[in-house]
Amino acid sequence: MRIMRIAQLAASIASLALLAPGAGAAETMDPQLKEKARRSIDAGLHYLRGQQAEDGSLSKSVGITALALRGFLESHRGYNEDDGPFITKPLAFVLSKVNPDGSISESLQNRSYNTAVALNALAATKNPKYADAMRGGQKFLSGHQIDEGEGYDKEHRYYGGIGYGGDERPDMSNLYIALEALKATATDPQDPVWDKALVFVNRSQNRSESNDQQWAGNDGGGVYMPGWNPPEFGGGTNSYGGMTAANLISLLFAGTDKDDPRVRDAYQWISRNFTLETNPGTDVKHGLFYYYNALAKVMYAYGDAEFTDGQGQKRNWRNELAQKLVSLQAPDGSWVNKDSNKWGESNPHLVTAWSVIALAHVVR
Repeated sequence: MRIMRIAQLAASIASLALLAPGAGAAETMDPQLKEKARRSIDAGLHYLRGQQAEDGSLSKSVGITALALRGFLESHRGYNEDDGPFITKPLAFVLSKVNPDGSISESLQNRSYNTAVALNALAATKNPKYADAMRGGQKFLSGHQIDEGEGYDKEHRYYGGIGYGGDERPDMSNLYIALEALKATATDPQDPVWDKALVFVNRSQNRSESNDQQWAGNDGGGVYMPGWNPPEFGGGTNSYGGMTAANLISLLFAGTDKDDPRVRDAYQWISRNFTLETNPGTDVKHGLFYYYNALAKVMYAYGDAEFTDGQGQKRNWRNELAQKLVSLQAPDGSWVNKDSNKWGESNPHLVTAWSVIALAHVVR
């Protein structure tokens, strides 16, 4: 496979926004709210720094430590390794978990997820000396993709997907996070990993024109995996916010043009169903902060400062998401999902890292 080249790495790490269209659009944000959001980021990072263990880790987890590290490195403060132990210790912890197969994880469980978020953190250092670790992580993620190497042909609904690493089933959440890491570390746009991923992405979108599965609907939204949603969202194949954002950003990472009907329909679903009170498409708050994080990334990548919702109202996503996250922050600078403990959202280390990264996209 045509994986990362050093020259490509230099170009990639100079711009970790992943896609350029959103650059400068934060100027459309209310300036007072923008300053509040920056102070909120500072408070969140201060909390995370205070929660680091002696070895720099958070929750003894590569994944959570890497997410927090990315929060520092991508913040408006521009922290880097020269700023001292609160950067170098978590970085050393992440690097200490590099395995011979290229994965970056403390265990077999969540190997793909941990490797992907670790790659994003390593890329955010903008330090070429981590090129070997990133190259190994790329190879692991590409090798973990479900394809002919695992005995699956293109007709199988799992084809092109990526799962947690301890779970044999792929899903849109892990695929998008893996594609984000491959994009950030300058994987060759011609590498087969992208086209294979699009097969799974297409089959995870309720769009019968591009989804060859019999269950597919036509609202343009996304599901967790082809033909299935978690029972927490009622099962079935209804579209919901977190996975629609994951689906749309995966299309963009894979080089799909904004004018592509798949991109257009997913973006319209997000616009029409926009809410920050629940995970859109549901009446529950499970995975709410995951959704906020994915929403910030995809709206930044898409590049529009405003959109029109299902009621015909103009919405400024930066202002609204900043206001919501600032309002949910605890006095100690942390965030946590008080309404659901599903998928780790009762862990303030994880949720604070997600929120800081989301706000960094908002103010960028």
